[in-house]
Amino acid sequence: MALKVIGAGFSRTGTLSTKSALERLGFAPCYHMAEAVLPRPGFNDEHLDAWYDYYVGGREMDWQWLLKGYQASVDTPNCLHYRELMQAFPEAVVVLTTRDPDEWFDSWQALWSAFEEAREPRKVVRYHKFLPVMDAILDRHFGGKIERDSNIRVFNAHNESVRRDVPAHKLLEFKVTDGWEPLCGFLDVDVPDAPFPRLNDRESTRGILQGALWTHEPMQL
Repeated sequence: MALKVIGAGFSRTGTLSTKSALERLGFAPCYHMAEAVLPRPGFNDEHLDAWYDYYVGGREMDWQWLLKGYQASVDTPNCLHYRELMQAFPEAVVVLTTRDPDEWFDSWQALWSAFEEAREPRKVVRYHKFLPVMDAILDRHFGGKIERDSNIRVFNAHNESVRRDVPAHKLLEFKVTDGWEPLCGFLDVDVPDAPFPRLNDRESTRGILQGALWTHEPMQL
């Protein structure tokens, strides 16, 4: 099974809703940042180690290994490496999730507030490597700081790069408020007889952090 859908949109652009939608359409499982946090014993073993080795240790990433068994991918970190994924999976199409840049930054900033909360030593029980990975992502891609103007410039520049790099027939620019029709038309699948997923990324991400970083118990997506 090869990756079929590459999500190139940044975190906080409705990626959790898009993940749920893609899986509802048959592109399951879909990789999300949660895969680097929530353990799936026997399925995503060593993924966090691989991201740590890549971002902190400077090792190469084996994209075929990382995404073996996945039909789709969205969210950070993979969205930052859409070019590498296009090379590794040349038959895949690309979905660029977008939203208003200022709204995106407000949500992005809130995500990092949750990360800061997770740094409390008494809480970080599991996955001590996750926060260094996120710090390295911030350093490499966002100049090491959460700041509105500079982060929005990165956000806009990334989206423009995707538009330039991806052939038009293989790219869908998508907002979750668009609903099922454009996504289903692009992927050539039937429109489900169900509402489009409307997941609260901010609250869901906080729950992921609380469940995975702050406890010892495996969780399922």
